[in-house]
Amino acid sequence: MNNKLTYIIDDDKLTVKLMSILISKSKFCEEIHSFNNAQFAIDKLKENWDDSEILPDAILLDLNMPVMDGWQFLDEFIHLPIKKEISIFIMTSSIDPADIEMAKKYDVIKDYIMKPITANKLDMLCKLISKIN
Repeated sequence: MNNKLTYIIDDDKLTVKLMSILISKSKFCEEIHSFNNAQFAIDKLKENWDDSEILPDAILLDLNMPVMDGWQFLDEFIHLPIKKEISIFIMTSSIDPADIEMAKKYDVIKDYIMKPITANKLDMLCKLISKIN
């Protein structure tokens, strides 16, 4: 398994709980850190940008959140001097074609996945991550 640590960034506590259970059952990763606010996640990444061991291998990112939304998170993330390859997956209930198009503009986004997250979708993400690493 190449994915040791995954960040879940989503303000919906139920979604985070369900995704955590599903991730644990599917052996998607060894450890999960969840953030209900993207600003906290960015702060953590800024703090640890130079230590690959404690940076996540994957980030599951919701788009629609208060304080800092997924797009604002991405705009800050791409300016961090992180050398490690981190796979970012948009996890959203948005079916807005503009969001899907916008996601294509970010090289760091590996896929755009519609909620709800299922075991099959996680399996697909595992395959994408193992191709990258």
